[in-house]
Amino acid sequence: MKAPRAPHHSHARGGPLHGGHTTRRSLLVAGGAALGVAACARGPQFPEVTGAGQGDAVVALADVPVGGGYEVSLDGRAVLVTQPSAGTVAAFDAECPHAGCTVRATDDGLACPCHGSAFDPATGEVLQGPATEPLTAIGVAVQGADVVLT
Repeated sequence: MKAPRAPHHSHARGGPLHGGHTTRRSLLVAGGAALGVAACARGPQFPEVTGAGQGDAVVALADVPVGGGYEVSLDGRAVLVTQPSAGTVAAFDAECPHAGCTVRATDDGLACPCHGSAFDPATGEVLQGPATEPLTAIGVAVQGADVVLT
């Protein structure tokens, strides 16, 4: 004689995972949320440049849009390289002086997603608070087809 079998439908109860589809959906949502939190905790993932020193290229000039910026990581430090006008470049530490969030290059310039501070892509000066201090400048220049550290 065979032992009775448990029902195979989603309304079966028993154990810690009863509830059918709702539990599976909840687990999927929770798993997705955990991945999202982990991704945010790491911060933005910029292209990495390691061991760069004076005269070393950090990005090709063609990769930096005129009127915009390019995000790169120099030895683990987030940096924004901008090209305010054709052939003119600047670079800034991407750490917002207000609360330490990572400033991003946007279509409108440089902006902090945490509290809305905006910065001039040519000078790093504050255009909109709450930040009161400018971004920290990093010396760069155009050398041939590249943006290099100075």
